Amino acid sequence: MTRAASSIASPETLPRHIAITMDGNGRWAAAQGLARSSGHEAGLAPVRLCVEECSQLGVEALTLFAFSSENWSRPAEEVASLMGLFFSAIDREVGELGRKGVRLRIIGDRKALSIRLQARIASAEQRTAGNAGLRLQLAVSYGGRWDIVQAARKLAGQCASGALRPDQIDEARFAGALELGALPDVDLLIRTGGERRISNFLLWNLAYAELYFSDRLWPDFDLAELARALEFFAGRERRFGLTGGQVQAEHPPVAQ
Repeated sequence: MTRAASSIASPETLPRHIAITMDGNGRWAAAQGLARSSGHEAGLAPVRLCVEECSQLGVEALTLFAFSSENWSRPAEEVASLMGLFFSAIDREVGELGRKGVRLRIIGDRKALSIRLQARIASAEQRTAGNAGLRLQLAVSYGGRWDIVQAARKLAGQCASGALRPDQIDEARFAGALELGALPDVDLLIRTGGERRISNFLLWNLAYAELYFSDRLWPDFDLAELARALEFFAGRERRFGLTGGQVQAEHPPVAQ
C-alpha cells in the first residue's frame, strides 16, 4: 500500500473524481534559473505520479487542467513549446496508459489545435478507448465558460431541429452536453502554486467540489502532498445543501 493510500481510513472516503489545476511550472523554472519550458517538462513527473496513485487507489476519474483557452495569449514561444510537449508526451505515454488500463480523453476546443496534434489526440483516445480503469481527462484549450456555451449551442441546435423541446432541458440533460457529461461531478479540486481561485475551470462540474489549495509549485507536487489533499477531503462533511444533522441521520457513523 502506498503512503497516500495508507492515510485514507476507508475507500468510502475517497473522491470518485479528482480535478487538478497544475499551476506553478513557470515560477518553478524561474527559481531554478531555467527557461519556462523546462518547468513544463518537469511537470510531467507529478502527472505520472497522480495517474499511478489514482489508478492504484481506485479513483474513478482524474481531470488535469493543462492549457486554458486564455493561455493562447501567452508568448508565442511558450505556446509553441507547450504544444510540442503535448505532442511528444502523448506519443511517449499512451503505451504506458494502456498497460495501466487508463482511458485517455482530451477535453477542450480542439479546433484551436493543429491538425497534426488533433490526429495524435484522436489516435491516443482510440488506442485507450477500451480500457476499464482510471478515466483520465486532459483539458487543453479548455475554458469553463466555453464549455457551458458549447453545451447551450448543442441543445439549442437540437431544439431548432425539433429533436428536443425547450421544456425537456433540465440539469441532467444540460450536464450531459458538457465535456465531462459522462462522468460524475468533481468531488475534489486540487490547485497548486499558491493561488486561491478557480480560473475558469469546470465551472459547472465544480458546483459542490471540495477545494484544496497547495502552496507547492506543480513540479514539486509529490505523494505526500497528494496524501494531504486526500486527508483534507476525507475530513470534510459533504452536505449538498442539507444540514449537518440531516447528513448524520442519513449516514450514521459505523461502529468500530
